[in-house]
Amino acid sequence: MIKNIVLSLAFCFALSGCEAPSDQSSAFKKLLDDHWDTVLQEQVFFRRDPDAFRMNGGLPDFSAEGRGRRQAFNEDILARLATIDPAKLSQEDKVNHKLFKYEREAERESYKQPDHLFPLNFYAGFHTYFAEAPGKMSFLSAEDYDKYLVSLAGYPRYNADFITVMRQAMAAGYTHYCETFKGYEKTISRSIVDDITKSEFFAPVAVFPSTISAEKQGEYRREVSRLIAKDVLPEYRRFYAFFTEEYMAKCREKAGIGSLEGGADYYRYLINYYTTTNMEPSEIHALGMSEIKRIKVEMDAIIASVGFEGTFREFLDGMRANPKFYADSGQDLLEKASYIAKRMEGEMPKWFTLLPRGTYTIKESPGGAEYYVASAGDGKTSGTYYIGASNYRSVPLYNLEALTYHEAVPGHHFQNALAQELDAPEFRKTLYHSAYGEGWGLYAESLGKDAGFYQDPYSDFGRLTYEIWRACRLVVDTGMHSFGWTRQQAVDFLLNYTALSERDVQKEVDRYISWPGQALSYKIGELRIKALRQKAQKELGEKFDIRLFHDAILGNGSLPIAVLEEIMSKWIHANS
Repeated sequence: MIKNIVLSLAFCFALSGCEAPSDQSSAFKKLLDDHWDTVLQEQVFFRRDPDAFRMNGGLPDFSAEGRGRRQAFNEDILARLATIDPAKLSQEDKVNHKLFKYEREAERESYKQPDHLFPLNFYAGFHTYFAEAPGKMSFLSAEDYDKYLVSLAGYPRYNADFITVMRQAMAAGYTHYCETFKGYEKTISRSIVDDITKSEFFAPVAVFPSTISAEKQGEYRREVSRLIAKDVLPEYRRFYAFFTEEYMAKCREKAGIGSLEGGADYYRYLINYYTTTNMEPSEIHALGMSEIKRIKVEMDAIIASVGFEGTFREFLDGMRANPKFYADSGQDLLEKASYIAKRMEGEMPKWFTLLPRGTYTIKESPGGAEYYVASAGDGKTSGTYYIGASNYRSVPLYNLEALTYHEAVPGHHFQNALAQELDAPEFRKTLYHSAYGEGWGLYAESLGKDAGFYQDPYSDFGRLTYEIWRACRLVVDTGMHSFGWTRQQAVDFLLNYTALSERDVQKEVDRYISWPGQALSYKIGELRIKALRQKAQKELGEKFDIRLFHDAILGNGSLPIAVLEEIMSKWIHANS
């Protein structure tokens, strides 16, 4: 395990010494253990990346009773936490206490909000996470297969939980925007097959490890086939009928969540949840416009350097349409991404002293999007950088460097793998604060520039298109959800300032409509991390070491912005 050197630097440096733990430390440890045991039993992890869903025997309970049970448990934990005096804890546990209290209070607030009424967004939903889970899992023993059978058998109840919730959403008027969800049923129908052996649920029994006897292989193959036919596929058909015949008949007519009753307050909650700040929509909107103006100056300079004499929009349109900026095939795209990642891996010791042991792979995305999924943390799975190889024309090569640095190294894989290897309470290893994680991912894109990459001016321009795209998100997300923008206004805005294809712009806008607030986290988090670097460079002067700075940023796992800033301020003081 990686020893949490950052906390020792920040709080236990020599001039003050380290406090001996009080007798309340054992009570706090018991509280953390009790909480984690229940979380593992419930299999519902507050503020964990939903892309990391994997089956583990019995499926989580998302009924009203299950939600109420978790709410009551969280209240009990907060009551117990109130009896512990953080002043009597060790310095390291003071930070654990601060973070744990923050999370439990945030979870308390979440039960007052309609989050649970939206188990789908444009890119994913409970049904796609379930379908994609087998591809994220390792099947190495009979126990793995036994648990898988339990999961498949439990899908009818699991599916019914969410259909019930979505009916509640329909009654409350908290449904998704009609235009955004046109055609969404394809995410359901892609899991409905006539040939069971073509199902993603059959894949674990298509090939077995040698440790499973031939007789057991036959038993597992027959039982998995039976469960797919009897329990899983009928439920996907049931959900398809419900979605197309009932849910879409109640879809909402306006794009912004602010158009719903109580929607403005809900959007402010989402801003706080995803950015871990108290910024107002108007402040975020203005920040986005300011960032767009700044970044566009750098983009204009590159346009001039390559001798282009047309307008900014014409340059963007020309890049989108030029065949040289696209891979020749899905395999070609995967190979190019792998080469970019491997080159960056070789540079990592120049920018970090702590390197993770956890590995990652690069795979074709089942749904055609680009994202990262962390390992299960059990030592049997790796992290995965998914890329839309099946639709490789949607991933321009001028964006591939920035995309790879963001999703793999030194971005999401690097940060998540280090977090899983922390010498820290279990709840901290899987936390995912969006502003921290996505802010780090965007910061990692710029770190590629520091490391000497983006040598091709078009690739460097692609980096800037990614950055301005994240700045545009601040404008269009608040525009639609707080200021009444239409979907088309958002589409036009992105087409004017980013190099995304028109098809991808449409998809991005639908993502923001169906996932309010999440897209704000990238730019806001990145700017806070960059501000911390500038502060450290200014205050430490010649003592500033970029490797140790990066170690400090990542050395405590995912944090709310305010806690990150507090820890880094103390780290700067300790090293000055």
